[in-house]
Amino acid sequence: MPSRKIRNTLALALLGLLLERPMHPYEMASTLRERYKDTSFKINPGSLYDTVEALAKHRWIEPVETVREGNRPERTVYAHTELGRQEFVAWLDELVREPVAEYPKFVAAVSYLGALGPERAADALEERARHLAERIEGADSALAETVGKGAPRLFMIEVEFVRHAWQAELDWARRTAAEIRSGSLPWPETF
Repeated sequence: MPSRKIRNTLALALLGLLLERPMHPYEMASTLRERYKDTSFKINPGSLYDTVEALAKHRWIEPVETVREGNRPERTVYAHTELGRQEFVAWLDELVREPVAEYPKFVAAVSYLGALGPERAADALEERARHLAERIEGADSALAETVGKGAPRLFMIEVEFVRHAWQAELDWARRTAAEIRSGSLPWPETF
Protein backbone atom coordinates (compact mmCIF):
# COMPACT_ATOMS: atom_id res chain seq x y z
CA MET A 1 0.00 0.00 0.00
CA PRO A 2 1.53 3.36 -0.97
CA SER A 3 2.24 5.90 1.74
CA ARG A 4 -0.47 8.55 2.00
CA LYS A 5 0.05 12.15 3.04
CA ILE A 6 -3.10 11.82 5.15
CA ARG A 7 -3.96 8.52 6.85
CA ASN A 8 -6.60 9.57 9.38
CA THR A 9 -9.83 7.73 8.55
CA LEU A 10 -11.82 10.78 9.65
CA ALA A 11 -10.37 12.41 6.52
CA LEU A 12 -11.90 9.57 4.52
CA ALA A 13 -15.29 10.32 6.07
CA LEU A 14 -15.03 14.04 5.34
CA LEU A 15 -13.95 13.43 1.75
CA GLY A 16 -16.91 11.08 1.37
CA LEU A 17 -19.32 13.72 2.64
CA LEU A 18 -17.93 16.33 0.28
CA LEU A 19 -18.81 14.09 -2.67
CA GLU A 20 -22.42 15.09 -1.95
CA ARG A 21 -21.95 18.86 -1.76
CA PRO A 22 -19.67 21.52 -0.26
CA MET A 23 -20.02 21.85 3.54
CA HIS A 24 -18.54 23.71 6.49
CA PRO A 25 -16.88 21.66 9.25
CA TYR A 26 -19.75 21.99 11.74
CA GLU A 27 -22.17 20.67 9.11
CA MET A 28 -19.78 17.81 8.35
CA ALA A 29 -19.73 16.78 12.03
CA SER A 30 -23.51 17.07 12.38
CA THR A 31 -24.12 15.08 9.21
CA LEU A 32 -21.77 12.30 10.29
CA ARG A 33 -23.57 12.03 13.64
CA GLU A 34 -27.04 12.13 12.06
CA ARG A 35 -26.00 9.23 9.83
CA TYR A 36 -24.57 7.22 12.73
CA LYS A 37 -21.08 7.50 11.23
CA ASP A 38 -19.73 8.22 14.70
CA THR A 39 -19.81 4.44 15.18
CA SER A 40 -17.25 4.14 12.36
CA PHE A 41 -15.19 7.29 12.85
CA LYS A 42 -14.02 9.05 16.00
CA ILE A 43 -15.54 12.52 15.73
CA ASN A 44 -14.59 15.36 18.04
CA PRO A 45 -14.37 19.05 17.14
CA GLY A 46 -10.62 19.37 17.61
CA SER A 47 -9.69 16.42 15.44
CA LEU A 48 -12.30 17.34 12.84
CA TYR A 49 -10.94 20.87 12.41
CA ASP A 50 -7.35 19.56 12.37
CA THR A 51 -8.34 17.07 9.67
CA VAL A 52 -10.05 19.76 7.58
CA GLU A 53 -6.90 21.88 7.91
CA ALA A 54 -4.69 18.96 6.79
CA LEU A 55 -6.95 18.20 3.81
CA ALA A 56 -6.80 21.86 2.75
CA LYS A 57 -3.01 22.02 3.29
CA HIS A 58 -2.51 19.08 0.94
CA ARG A 59 -5.01 20.58 -1.53
CA TRP A 60 -7.47 17.71 -1.30
CA ILE A 61 -10.20 20.21 -0.41
CA GLU A 62 -10.46 23.96 -0.80
CA PRO A 63 -12.58 26.75 0.66
CA VAL A 64 -15.31 27.83 -1.73
CA GLU A 65 -17.17 30.42 0.34
CA THR A 66 -17.67 31.88 3.78
CA VAL A 67 -21.21 32.02 5.15
CA ARG A 68 -22.85 33.56 8.19
CA GLU A 69 -26.25 32.62 9.55
CA GLY A 70 -27.76 35.08 12.00
CA ASN A 71 -25.50 35.84 14.94
CA ARG A 72 -23.38 32.74 14.41
CA PRO A 73 -19.70 33.10 13.54
CA GLU A 74 -18.62 32.95 9.93
CA ARG A 75 -18.15 29.43 8.60
CA THR A 76 -15.88 28.39 5.78
CA VAL A 77 -17.46 26.00 3.28
CA TYR A 78 -15.15 23.44 1.68
CA ALA A 79 -15.37 21.37 -1.50
CA HIS A 80 -13.30 18.63 -3.10
CA THR A 81 -10.49 19.47 -5.45
CA GLU A 82 -9.83 17.18 -8.38
CA LEU A 83 -6.75 15.91 -6.55
CA GLY A 84 -8.91 15.26 -3.49
CA ARG A 85 -11.39 13.20 -5.49
CA GLN A 86 -8.59 11.14 -7.02
CA GLU A 87 -6.92 10.58 -3.64
CA PHE A 88 -10.24 9.65 -2.01
CA VAL A 89 -11.12 7.06 -4.65
CA ALA A 90 -7.60 5.56 -4.69
CA TRP A 91 -7.50 5.40 -0.86
CA LEU A 92 -10.96 3.88 -0.61
CA ASP A 93 -10.08 1.27 -3.24
CA GLU A 94 -6.94 0.29 -1.30
CA LEU A 95 -8.80 0.01 2.00
CA VAL A 96 -11.50 -2.22 0.52
CA ARG A 97 -9.10 -4.45 -1.42
CA GLU A 98 -6.21 -4.97 0.96
CA PRO A 99 -6.72 -6.38 4.47
CA VAL A 100 -4.30 -4.88 6.96
CA ALA A 101 -3.35 -5.94 10.46
CA GLU A 102 -5.30 -3.70 12.83
CA TYR A 103 -4.23 -5.22 16.17
CA PRO A 104 -7.52 -5.01 18.08
CA LYS A 105 -7.15 -4.78 21.86
CA PHE A 106 -9.68 -7.58 22.41
CA VAL A 107 -7.61 -10.04 20.38
CA ALA A 108 -4.55 -9.09 22.42
CA ALA A 109 -6.50 -9.68 25.64
CA VAL A 110 -7.90 -13.02 24.45
CA SER A 111 -4.39 -14.25 23.77
CA TYR A 112 -3.85 -14.19 27.57
CA LEU A 113 -7.37 -15.24 28.62
CA GLY A 114 -5.93 -18.12 30.64
CA ALA A 115 -4.38 -15.70 33.14
CA LEU A 116 -7.86 -14.76 34.36
CA GLY A 117 -8.65 -18.26 35.50
CA PRO A 118 -11.75 -20.13 34.33
CA GLU A 119 -14.38 -18.40 36.50
CA ARG A 120 -13.19 -14.87 35.87
CA ALA A 121 -12.62 -15.54 32.15
CA ALA A 122 -16.16 -16.90 31.74
CA ASP A 123 -17.59 -13.94 33.72
CA ALA A 124 -15.64 -11.46 31.56
CA LEU A 125 -16.78 -13.09 28.32
CA GLU A 126 -20.40 -13.14 29.48
CA GLU A 127 -20.23 -9.46 30.39
CA ARG A 128 -18.69 -8.68 27.00
CA ALA A 129 -21.52 -10.65 25.39
CA ARG A 130 -24.08 -8.45 27.18
CA HIS A 131 -22.34 -5.29 25.93
CA LEU A 132 -22.19 -6.68 22.39
CA ALA A 133 -25.89 -7.55 22.51
CA GLU A 134 -26.62 -3.91 23.46
CA ARG A 135 -24.51 -2.64 20.57
CA ILE A 136 -26.26 -4.97 18.17
CA GLU A 137 -29.61 -3.71 19.40
CA GLY A 138 -28.42 -0.12 18.81
CA ALA A 139 -27.25 -0.99 15.30
CA ASP A 140 -30.57 -2.67 14.57
CA SER A 141 -32.38 0.49 15.74
CA ALA A 142 -30.15 2.70 13.59
CA LEU A 143 -30.78 0.50 10.55
CA ALA A 144 -34.53 0.48 11.22
CA GLU A 145 -34.56 4.30 11.53
CA THR A 146 -32.70 4.74 8.26
CA VAL A 147 -32.80 1.84 5.82
CA GLY A 148 -36.10 0.66 7.30
CA LYS A 149 -37.58 4.05 6.45
CA GLY A 150 -36.35 4.13 2.87
CA ALA A 151 -32.73 5.32 3.05
CA PRO A 152 -30.55 3.42 0.58
CA ARG A 153 -28.88 0.43 2.23
CA LEU A 154 -25.54 1.49 0.78
CA PHE A 155 -25.62 4.63 2.97
CA MET A 156 -25.57 2.47 6.10
CA ILE A 157 -23.58 -0.50 4.81
CA GLU A 158 -20.81 -0.04 7.39
CA VAL A 159 -23.34 -0.26 10.25
CA GLU A 160 -24.58 -3.51 8.72
CA PHE A 161 -20.99 -4.78 8.45
CA VAL A 162 -20.12 -3.86 12.05
CA ARG A 163 -23.38 -5.37 13.27
CA HIS A 164 -22.44 -8.70 11.64
CA ALA A 165 -18.92 -8.53 13.10
CA TRP A 166 -20.38 -7.89 16.56
CA GLN A 167 -22.77 -10.82 16.09
CA ALA A 168 -19.89 -13.14 15.24
CA GLU A 169 -17.96 -11.91 18.28
CA LEU A 170 -21.07 -12.29 20.47
CA ASP A 171 -21.58 -15.88 19.29
CA TRP A 172 -17.91 -16.68 19.96
CA ALA A 173 -17.93 -15.08 23.43
CA ARG A 174 -21.08 -16.94 24.49
CA ARG A 175 -19.84 -20.25 23.08
CA THR A 176 -16.41 -19.90 24.68
CA ALA A 177 -17.85 -18.88 28.06
CA ALA A 178 -20.15 -21.92 27.93
CA GLU A 179 -17.19 -24.18 27.08
CA ILE A 180 -15.24 -22.77 30.02
CA ARG A 181 -18.16 -23.29 32.41
CA SER A 182 -18.81 -26.84 31.18
CA GLY A 183 -15.13 -27.77 31.37
CA SER A 184 -14.97 -28.68 27.68
CA LEU A 185 -12.28 -26.01 27.22
CA PRO A 186 -9.40 -27.47 29.20
CA TRP A 187 -7.62 -25.07 31.55
CA PRO A 188 -3.94 -25.76 32.19
CA GLU A 189 -2.84 -25.98 35.83
CA THR A 190 0.01 -23.53 35.14
CA PHE A 191 -2.31 -20.51 35.25
